[in-house]
Order: sequence, then structure tokens, then C-alpha cells
Amino acid sequence: MLPRAETLLDIEGVRAFVRVVDLASFTRAADSLATSQAAISLRVKRLEDRLGLRLVDRTPRHVAPTPRGAKFLPSARRLLEAHARAVADLADVPPPRLSLGISDHVAGPDLPGRLARLGLDGMGVVPEVTILPSRDLGSVFAAGRFDAVLVRAETGDPAEPEGGTILAAERLCWFAAPAFAWDRETGRPLLLATLAGPCNVRMSAEAALDAAGLPWREAFVGGGVAAVGAAVAAGLAVAALAPSTAPAGVVESGDRLGLPELPLTRIVLHARPLRGPAAEALRALAAAYRGAGGR
Repeated sequence: MLPRAETLLDIEGVRAFVRVVDLASFTRAADSLATSQAAISLRVKRLEDRLGLRLVDRTPRHVAPTPRGAKFLPSARRLLEAHARAVADLADVPPPRLSLGISDHVAGPDLPGRLARLGLDGMGVVPEVTILPSRDLGSVFAAGRFDAVLVRAETGDPAEPEGGTILAAERLCWFAAPAFAWDRETGRPLLLATLAGPCNVRMSAEAALDAAGLPWREAFVGGGVAAVGAAVAAGLAVAALAPSTAPAGVVESGDRLGLPELPLTRIVLHARPLRGPAAEALRALAAAYRGAGGR
């Protein structure tokens, strides 16, 4: 049964549907909207009943829009944006800003797409995003510059502010171009691409190589993870990176090259108390970074 032209849509049901699709998870959608998974499931089910269409395919390991859901998604986004504009017009005040500091080792190549998919502008919020090394974000956050920061840290990292919410744990891996070659038996040093120090990821990589007794030398020092990733993709060197920040065109190569295991790191959110649209936008961003859990 197709919906009739006079069908009235519930805005909270539409919001739940869009968030489930964006985050590919009912659990993370519930986190981002500060409600329960059962409530999100009920909102989506009521929207589907009202439209007479199934919008979401859901299995224990997979959540995705149906063909009808994918067709409805752009219109659903426009409806949420129009709703946010209407509320903002009535309030007659500038939209709130959300100032975010994100670690270079957290942002990753998908950050623009992640922000676009979340539709933060449709929430009536102006996000201000600054990319900095994790080592700088702790002190800058403590000084009051950001509403929230996302850092990559290891347990006991002195540069990390106390507290925070762990969003995900991820093991660093060795990445290289598929054709990159190195034979430890030759005694030649491994060519390493790193960020300029001090950098926790760099120190972890160097410590692991030293502990394994493997020779290495810097072949490329980048001013950001994007530059390091470009050097690795070009075949100039190998780099220690989190899988979520590795660029296209590189492959995990630790086993192939006989390199030591790297440590587990955490993506940690530190935030000040927020309210209204800014709080909702931050919850959505945190849910997008949260480790994949139940669907």
C-alpha cells in the first residue's frame, strides 16, 4: 500500500528513521537521541505503519534502508531541515554554535562525509571544527576553548584530561602501499612515515620497533595524518595508523612485513555540559564514532 497525499508524518518518527540510517544502528540512534532502543524501534515502526511501507531492513548484523526507505531519505532530511528552520525563525535568535576539537588521529578521511551524513546543520546548529594533535587538545580544552574534544589516547596518557567517555577502542596497525617491500633479513632499516613529535602514535610505533630489535629510520614527517597517509599511499614508507584513519589505497601490512603488534588506543570524548540543539548534535557525533555495537 502506498501512502496517500494527505498522510501526516510524525517528526520524531522521521528523525528516528534518518538517524538509524545515518548510524546504521538502532542502538547508536538511541544514544544520539538520548532515548532507548525500544523507543527508536517503536517510532520507526509507527512511521512505517503510517506510510504503509517498510523503510528499514534489520538483522542482528545489518541495518540499512529498503529501496523505498532510500527513496524517502532525501525528502525526510529536507523535512527535518525545514522543521529546524521553522523553530529557529520563531526563536528569532542566531543558531547555536558547537565548537569541536578533533584529534588528527581521530578525524580520518571520512570526517567530511560523517558530518554531512549527520546533518548537523539540519539540527539548527553551526558546528565549528578544529583539527589538532591529541597532545594539544587536552590543555586547550582545559583552557575553555572548545565545547567538546575527541582525542585518541592510551591508558595513563598524561596529556589527556581526566574523565571523559570512551567511544571506541581500536588497535593501531601498520599500513603500507600494496607494493611496498621490506625484508628484515637484509638489515636495511624500515622506512617510517610519522607525524612530527611529540606524538603518542609515533612514540608507540618507535617503541614497538625498538623492542623487537628492528632497525628503522624516518623517511617522511608529515604535518598531519592526511600528509602521512599520502606518503604511505605513494609507497614512500610504512606508518602506524588506526584503521579508521587509514586512507584509500593502503593495506594493513604488519603480518606481511613481519612487524610487531601495536597497542590498543581509545577514542575519548571530553565535553562540557550542553543543552538543546548543541547537545543533540554532540550526541549524534559521539554515536557516529562509538564502536559498533548492537543493532
